[in-house]
Amino acid sequence: MTRSTGGAPRSAGVRGFVRRRSLFAPSRIDGVDLARGIAVIGMLAAHLLVIPDLDWTDPSTYDGLVHGRSSILFATLAGVSIGLVSGGRTPVRGPRLETVRSRLLVRAGAVWVIGVLLLFLAVPVYVILPAYAILFVLAAAVLPLRARTLFIVAAAVGLIAPFPQAAIDALTFWSTPVGADLANAIGWHYPFLTWFAFVLAGMGAARLDLRARATPILLALAGAVIAAFGTALDLVFGQSEQFGQTPWTGEAHSSGLFEVIGSGGFALLVIGLCVLLCRTPLTWVALPLRAVGSMPLTAYSAQIVVWALTRPAAEPGTFELDVYRGLEPFWPMTLGIIGACTVWALLVGRGPLEAAVDALARVAVRGAPTDADGAPAAPGAGERPDRLER
Repeated sequence: MTRSTGGAPRSAGVRGFVRRRSLFAPSRIDGVDLARGIAVIGMLAAHLLVIPDLDWTDPSTYDGLVHGRSSILFATLAGVSIGLVSGGRTPVRGPRLETVRSRLLVRAGAVWVIGVLLLFLAVPVYVILPAYAILFVLAAAVLPLRARTLFIVAAAVGLIAPFPQAAIDALTFWSTPVGADLANAIGWHYPFLTWFAFVLAGMGAARLDLRARATPILLALAGAVIAAFGTALDLVFGQSEQFGQTPWTGEAHSSGLFEVIGSGGFALLVIGLCVLLCRTPLTWVALPLRAVGSMPLTAYSAQIVVWALTRPAAEPGTFELDVYRGLEPFWPMTLGIIGACTVWALLVGRGPLEAAVDALARVAVRGAPTDADGAPAAPGAGERPDRLER
């Protein structure tokens, strides 16, 4: 016999609680949240641990996978979220399209402001949010495109953009004070010229319908093939005088051609595998990581703020990043973020920054509601080897 409280069966109360929590909303895809959570943890590892550069011939360096790939995974997931919020398999049209596009532009502005505020904390990382804001603006122009077109354009951008980008990177302007400030303001360390390919690929994945039985399998297989191809190119040609440099290289955060292919494929592989895993009971085991992935903007920003509040005073002749890593902050910060996000997701719902940005977009742009996996993913970051981390 079912006991009741206030006239409602206990099971109905549980169902009501679940419905009120955005982590369990029918519009969300658990595997996408899990992939975001993994990217956040990869970001924390890249920032806070001393990790060697990846060498495929040395298994002891395989934790170097977090270098670069975490932020590229986030860029791809941003595209997935934009694809879902704009209709999923069938792109929205007419007034709904204009509503989604306008709200996306408002979100872009809000994310850019948050990114600039984080820059003022002067933590030794390259803040990725300004780059994400620009990527959102670019994505707003291609919302009506379907999967096939998005993948074709993604391939074209990924294969072509590394070459003009290398020429732009070589300009001495970036070494000037004005150039350095501009690079931070537009997130050029995550150059939108090339990284738009990852957003397009993520949008294409969302247009394939991630809820379909075969889609994550196809994504995982295609991602594995593309990643293997990019890795093979880098292993064969990456050490040569001609191909071992930008714009060809597969080095993390180089945005070279081999990295675009290899890391872009890796992102699709991870997304496909996460969606498949979350179709099993293991989705409940992964709930803490899903909680982190449901509020990536909050988790990313919290990392920067906690870092700024807990870093020791700078000492002459020392590099701040090395000093902070010496405090071994990875596990306390990681477990703290996972725990806080899990409690917030279960007791409150959407992450505070996600809710604020979404509310701003809805107040600024009135229109018909749209089904969404949530606001576009906020970024994580990987790491570059030149001491200032990203």
